[in-house]
Amino acid sequence: MGRDAAVTERRHTTRAPLLPDSARKRLVEDLRRQGVEDEAVLRAIGKVPRHVFVSEGMRWRAYENTALPIGQAQTISQPLVVGLMTQALLADGARKRVLEVGTGCGYQAAVLAEVVHRVFTVERIRVLSMQARETLKQLNYRNIVFNYGDGMAGWAGHAPYDGIVVTAGTAAVPAAFVNQLSVGGRIVMPLGGKGAQQLVILDKQSDGSLSRRDLQGVAFVPLLAGKA
Repeated sequence: MGRDAAVTERRHTTRAPLLPDSARKRLVEDLRRQGVEDEAVLRAIGKVPRHVFVSEGMRWRAYENTALPIGQAQTISQPLVVGLMTQALLADGARKRVLEVGTGCGYQAAVLAEVVHRVFTVERIRVLSMQARETLKQLNYRNIVFNYGDGMAGWAGHAPYDGIVVTAGTAAVPAAFVNQLSVGGRIVMPLGGKGAQQLVILDKQSDGSLSRRDLQGVAFVPLLAGKA
């Protein structure tokens, strides 16, 4: 076989990378099989272009069901976890005003923005906050409000919220989250120490207490105070 023939053979036998649209569809079907049943959430994940939230070098892996590095020792969450958290938030009714603690690259905020009226998102790492703003601006999201600040303190200026999604783990629920959540509101977040986190649903009762339901074990970066 000559050189040109060999090159032609390789071109025919090497699997071409999936285009974003087909890759997103495949990811959605994968999440459906693994327990994400809310059609609005699946449509949101199918619509949001996850590849624009990761670096050029990671884009070929953007539609794998896995967490990926985004710099600053942070990750973009596994799509299954994004789907399950968003589904849990909406499970017992629509949420209009949602606080997200931990903007990261902005992917979870984009998915939330597809299914709730307004998203208020806080990020403690300035570089990530600015990058997420730019990415989501380019995607023309107009219902996301950004804050570079201490996520542990929530965002009192826009409280109360009827939903809070936390994308970092902590051993206890910060008091600010409870105080800024309306009665009947819901927090979805990872709770527990390193290596022993549970994704939980916390609903605020009329007396201000929180009821708790555990969903599954997860592994998130730690929730830290202050700004970086």
